Amino acid sequence: MTLARISLPGLLLLPLTALASEPTDSAGQHAACGASPTPHSAWADTSLDQWEIREFAGASTYELTELDGTRVLQASTNGAAAVLYRQQTIDISTTPIVRWSWKVDSVYDNASEQEKSGDDFPARVYVVVSTGLLPWETHAINYVFTSSADVGSEWLNPFTDKAMMVAVRSGAESTGQWFCEERNVAEDLARAFPEQFPEPPEELSGYAVMIDGDNGGYSGNSYFGGISFHADE
Repeated sequence: MTLARISLPGLLLLPLTALASEPTDSAGQHAACGASPTPHSAWADTSLDQWEIREFAGASTYELTELDGTRVLQASTNGAAAVLYRQQTIDISTTPIVRWSWKVDSVYDNASEQEKSGDDFPARVYVVVSTGLLPWETHAINYVFTSSADVGSEWLNPFTDKAMMVAVRSGAESTGQWFCEERNVAEDLARAFPEQFPEPPEELSGYAVMIDGDNGGYSGNSYFGGISFHADE
């Protein structure tokens, strides 16, 4: 299937989910899912028809596959950067909790992740909120699986001050296993951009996944389970 290559306002101007009963780790995210994807972490869509792709530098690839009988999204890059996104309004005043699962096969050596030359990650989950009528009037959180940054660290994207990077997982010791994550999107956006959001925003305009290696010439492979939004229990 050929994916549509059209614009998602704002997100494309950037250069470039888990059960309540599960144990959580010290950072507040849900802990390791295990060596294999579990049924609740399956990619919900049976096709990518509702998703669109935009290439920045070459073509990262995205395709649905099955691992141990569970449908997941496989993402691969060979020195390329492309984002797979879904333009959808999400009411985060009532469902601010985003849940997803992911796994990476490897991390990148010597990636300077807070600089333009090393803004590469084996896995990212974006959430995007529109802040005006113009396409570039957006702010975004990038939840990233980093190669070396400390879990919980945050920094502005080196290409734009409208995107905050949040290190959710990190390091070679976290490769090869599934992690189920949970974040409060509304709170994260308000904390990251207090001038823009003196109160937590009420809606997202879209969300996305990404693997990229264009700045440092990296290759990688990662997997994503479903992304879903929930009430704050």
